[in-house]
Amino acid sequence: MGGTLNRRAPAILLDHGSGGRASRRLVEETILPHLRNTLLDRLDDAAVLSLDAARLAFTTDSYVVDPIFFPGGDIGMLAVHGTINDLAMSGARPVALSAGFILEEGLPLADLDRIVASMARAAANAGVPIVTGDTKVVARGAADKIFINTAGIGLVPPGVDISGHHGRPGDAVILSGPIAEHGVAILSKRAGLSFASSCKSDTAPLAALVADMLDACPAIHSLRDPTRGGLAATLNELASQSRVRIEIDEAVIPISDAAASACEMLGIDPLHLANEGVLVALVPCEHAAGVVNAMHANPLGRHARVIGKVLDGDPLVVMRTMVGGKRIVALPSGQPLPRIC
Repeated sequence: MGGTLNRRAPAILLDHGSGGRASRRLVEETILPHLRNTLLDRLDDAAVLSLDAARLAFTTDSYVVDPIFFPGGDIGMLAVHGTINDLAMSGARPVALSAGFILEEGLPLADLDRIVASMARAAANAGVPIVTGDTKVVARGAADKIFINTAGIGLVPPGVDISGHHGRPGDAVILSGPIAEHGVAILSKRAGLSFASSCKSDTAPLAALVADMLDACPAIHSLRDPTRGGLAATLNELASQSRVRIEIDEAVIPISDAAASACEMLGIDPLHLANEGVLVALVPCEHAAGVVNAMHANPLGRHARVIGKVLDGDPLVVMRTMVGGKRIVALPSGQPLPRIC
C-alpha cells in the first residue's frame, strides 16, 4: 500500500499545481531531466546570470487565479507583484517586466480593461515598467476567462549572493508579516463565505523591503516568498536545498485573528495557505536584530519577527507547538485550494 501512494501519476492533476509534494515530483521527475542545467538545477525563484560586469536576475511566472477579482486585488496586480517578488528574492532590483495574455473568447472587454489598468498601476507604483508582451485568444471553453504570464529582469547588487542553498546552521528564520491572508481571501470569495472579520489579499511588491534588509545586512543567506504551498512548503524547500534542519515556534508566527478563525472553522492549516506579500529570510544570527529593525521601518515589514532558527541535521522542518510539544511540518500533500495564484 505504501508504494502505491508514491506511484507516479499517469496524468496531470490539480495537485501538481499546489506547490507541495506533487509539484516537486513533477519538476524533479518530468521537467528537470529534460531541461537541466546549472542555473535551473538551483530551483531558486530567479536565475542569476553573469553578463560582463553585471549580474542579471531573470524569472517568469504564470497566473491562473480563480476568481480573477478578489478582496484586496485581482489577477493583473497579482501577476505584477508576484514577478517583482521573485526577482527580489534573489536580492535583485527589478528593472522591467513582460506580460503575456491568454484570453478566452467571451471575456468582457470591461474586465480586461480593468485588469490591464490594475497592472499599469501596480507597475507604476513599484517603479518597474512593463516593456513587452503578447496576446492570444482561445475558443470559449478552451481556457477560463484570462491567464497571464509575466517575466522579469533585475540587477543583483555587487556582493549579494542569495540562494535557497545558502542557509547555514545558526541562521535566524525571519518572517516579514502575517500568514494566510491571501489564501483566506481567495477561499472566501470563491466559496461565497463571509467571516466575522474579512481578510484581504496581502499582495504587494517586496523589492523595497528587500533593499532595506540588504542595507542592514548584505550577507543575507536566503530569501523566499511563501506563495503556493504556504510557509510549510517554503521552509521545506529551504531545508532541502540547504541540507539543514529548521525549527520554528508556533507561538510567534504572526497571523490575524480573522485568518486564524477562518482556518480553524474550515479545518485548514494556515501554514499551507498561500501568501503574496510576505517573505521568509535566513539571516546570520548576529545580524538578525538589525535586519528586523530595518524591516520594521517599512510598512510591509512592520510585523516582522524571528520565528525560528536553522540547525544541523537532516533536512526537516519542526515546529514547537503552543502546548509545548513538537511536530514535523511536512511538505503539503493534496490540494486544499487549487488555482490560488
